[in-house]
Amino acid sequence: MTSPPPDGESLKMTAERTLPYFKEDVLKHLNEGKNVLISAHGNSLRSIVMFIENISKEDIVKLEIQTGVPRTYEYKDNTFTKIE
Repeated sequence: MTSPPPDGESLKMTAERTLPYFKEDVLKHLNEGKNVLISAHGNSLRSIVMFIENISKEDIVKLEIQTGVPRTYEYKDNTFTKIE
């Protein structure tokens, strides 16, 4: 994962902060059958997408997440499916 910008976070640093929250809190709500909306900046979203889509560290840095364009997933049986 890339180096952080001056006074910023690298993707690795962002993942270390966002993934525990996602795994502990967001998955809890999904497992309860609730819908969850996540709104965040690029690297935060990239770290979560890396986890749920099982994208490698090398490939995730190439992923462009468009601003204001929703990414929708279905969560069923502990599996995420991207809805196009």
